[in-house]
Amino acid sequence: MKNKKLDTICVQGAYSPKSGEARVCPVVKSTTFYYEKAQPMADLFDLKSDGYFYSRIGNPTVNAFEEKLLMLDGGTGAIACASGMSATMLAVLNVCNAGDNIVSASAVYGGTYNLFSVTLKKYGIETRFFDPDDTAENIEKLIDEHTKVIFAETVANPTIVVLDFDKIAGIAKKHGILFMVDNTLVTPVLCKPKDFGANVVLYSSSKYLDGHAVALGGAIVDCGNFDFASSNRYPEFNTPDDSYHGLVYSTLGEKAFGTKCRVQMMRDLGAIMSPENAFLTNLGMETLALRMERHSYNASRVAEFLANHEKVEWVKYGSLESDPYHALAKKYMPGGQGGMLSFGVKGGSDAATVVMEGMKMIAIVTHVADVRSCVLHPASTTHRQLSKADLENIGIADNLIRLSVGIENVDDIIADLDGALSQI
Repeated sequence: MKNKKLDTICVQGAYSPKSGEARVCPVVKSTTFYYEKAQPMADLFDLKSDGYFYSRIGNPTVNAFEEKLLMLDGGTGAIACASGMSATMLAVLNVCNAGDNIVSASAVYGGTYNLFSVTLKKYGIETRFFDPDDTAENIEKLIDEHTKVIFAETVANPTIVVLDFDKIAGIAKKHGILFMVDNTLVTPVLCKPKDFGANVVLYSSSKYLDGHAVALGGAIVDCGNFDFASSNRYPEFNTPDDSYHGLVYSTLGEKAFGTKCRVQMMRDLGAIMSPENAFLTNLGMETLALRMERHSYNASRVAEFLANHEKVEWVKYGSLESDPYHALAKKYMPGGQGGMLSFGVKGGSDAATVVMEGMKMIAIVTHVADVRSCVLHPASTTHRQLSKADLENIGIADNLIRLSVGIENVDDIIADLDGALSQI
């Protein structure tokens, strides 16, 4: 598949059957794998050869998904996880210990915010949040010798803040800190974070990669562009891992982060994607390029409609020239900004409820980024655990409706929204 275009990779990447084999990547539902001799399995444990010995570490169906994503995103290794949250957790724990800290954008998904601010704090890992619109100088004030990660989302869920890659990547590079980016809401079809300085890319594959709301999963992509061997900030990469026969991960060069994450973190925590979910996600990815084009077109049309509606107070979507992140959206996502937008209705949370309940086709569900249009009120659902101060801090108003624009006919989507808005 070398030199093939992105949409071709979506369809045919990472699986090439031999004569007489299944044309579609099959589901390998086996926890373990047979070998006639002992040495080949020993070589696998020593990382001297590629192959499979236990599905908690690797599985052919799961590997096909990993390799396809890797071909799309670029890098040196991909790890499929049980969910997007487990991908974020594993990636962070791969470099953080008690006493370390993360510097994160405040505009992130509510589950991520809670993981960082509450759960990881219990294990001695602190998170220091910054306003994505703040200056580089102010953000840098949060960094110290124990900072191991700078974290942000390409497009924030649900505030639709667009990441200024140049600013944040510049800070990370200046201080020699790993830059992690959650690219869930745009996928590598619309933005490749590696091209803009990211070192690790994360996904909830349950969203656009699957695209049909049938397969829970997540993924970590190691971009292979962070030099652990020259860094004093990450001693665990430069000292022997006694739990993996003394391996020094930095000696693996561009594969250091991904290898450690798989053979240490995934081995011990076990949050691997199931073969069945990898199979379903692979099927979904075959139409990923087509879907992202349609999602982006539909969302841009819907955003224009909402921006001109008398009962809508504000709209956030990068294609709008009035959007504060319009320039960044065009710079980093020139081919489209995906299907996620948010808007605020006049009348507060009560009016938001009336609008959502007045929709006939667009469903109220706890999901985003699949083929069907759906809405949610984050302040009372996905971000319900956050305090009022936290909600204000990450930019979630009580009238905010998160709208995931599907691939239905855009005129039908707009008609449903118009009918619902007429009820307030």
